[in-house]
This record gives sequence, structure tokens and C-alpha cells, in this order.
Amino acid sequence: MTSEQTPIRVFGGPTALIEFGGLRFLTDPTFDAPRDYPIGGTAVLTKTAPTAITPAELGPVDVVLLSHDEHPDNLDDSGRAFLADAPLVLTTRSGAGRLGGSAQGLAPWSSVELARPDGGTVTVTAAPALHGPEGCEPIIGEVIGFLLTADDLPTVYVSGDNASLDLVKEIAHRTGPIDTAVLFAGGARTTRFDGALLTLDSAQAAEAAAILGARRVVPAHFDSWAHFTEGRETLVTAFTNAGLADRLQLS
Repeated sequence: MTSEQTPIRVFGGPTALIEFGGLRFLTDPTFDAPRDYPIGGTAVLTKTAPTAITPAELGPVDVVLLSHDEHPDNLDDSGRAFLADAPLVLTTRSGAGRLGGSAQGLAPWSSVELARPDGGTVTVTAAPALHGPEGCEPIIGEVIGFLLTADDLPTVYVSGDNASLDLVKEIAHRTGPIDTAVLFAGGARTTRFDGALLTLDSAQAAEAAAILGARRVVPAHFDSWAHFTEGRETLVTAFTNAGLADRLQLS
């Protein structure tokens, strides 16, 4: 089994297409043009670059993996419209309650089995995630990542907006080595929590790759938004310094 069995394309921000077991999984859909999004009080999130694909160009997907629904950099207006045609949206329990429709909520470590077109199943398991420092949940909200597994395919991990290496260690302990890790790695910071990290930064992404034993790391959610503090160059430097440059796959 090789990483090439899992094609992954990142289109900007957190939006990526993962083809796994004959199914098409889309992470955190964001298709709006660059703009400002008020998020309460005077706070604003600014999208700085367009997504590299439109819903029409993308075509139908089988499952949306939505780490959380409460922030526009993970689900914008066009992304919400996209969910209306998605056969299945897997997300947080609270998010499913807000979204309705085809949304199904997953608690951390709960799973669903999906039928593959040519027989067999894919299991999607919700991985725990923490979108900021300890104790941030009442303000930031509930977030999950995802694990994709099948008997004949290498495991894929999607971190979602996770900032906790302790949770990465828990995931590695429970699952064993990961073949491909899609890590949200822009070092997101806002004025909340005194500028504490809300997602992994580049050095932490490299450390997460080592913890997971990942053979391939596909970074996402490190560009196209003004609140990301690190990008492509810092990722390359961090993985090079960690001796993991050969594992990094940047589109």
C-alpha cells in the first residue's frame, strides 16, 4: 500500500478533496471570493485569496468532512450553500444540530461506516481536536478531526483546527502510524486568548508528523486568510529542520 492510493488536492484555506476507497471527501468547504467577515464585536476575519476551484468545477462529492461550522474560514456562505446538495455531512454534534439536513454529528472516537462503490466499507472516525489553548471550548466551540480507514487502504488523518499536540499523541497511541496526515498548519492567531495559537504552527506540524509516524504530510489551512501567521516558507523550513522535508507534499 502506498500514499499514491490516496489522491489529495488542496484548493486553498481548509478546503481539500480526498479520494479514498472510491469515495470523494471534501474538507471544510470555503468558496467565497476574498472579503471581510465580522465575527462579533469589532473582530473581523479577512479572506485574502480566492479558492482555486468552484463548486461547479469540483463536481459532486460523497461526504463533507466539516471540522466545525461556527467560523467563516472553515464554512463560508458559499460553503453553506454547497452543503445543501451534499449527501452526507459529518461534523460535530452541536454543528449537526445547527445545520440540520444531511449533517450527522460525531463525538470524538465515534465512527460511521460508508459503503464503497465497488464493495467493502470505509470507516470515518471522529478524532479529538482543540481549537486553541486549554479551556477555549466555551468561547471557540466544539471541533473535530477525522480518520479515514479501510482494510486495504492506508490510513488518512485530517486534523481540523487542532492546536493540541497532546491530542495528536493520543491519536497516535490509539491508531498507530498514519500514512497521510492532512494538517491544518497556518499558526492561526487572533486577539482572543492573548494571541495564543488556534491551530498548529509550522514547527508543531513537523512535530505532529513525527508523532504520527506519517509517511506523507499534506498541509492545509495555511494560506488565503489574514489571521494565519505562517505559510509555505515556514512549513518548508520547519520540516527541513526536523529532517522531514521528504514527507512534505505542497501543491
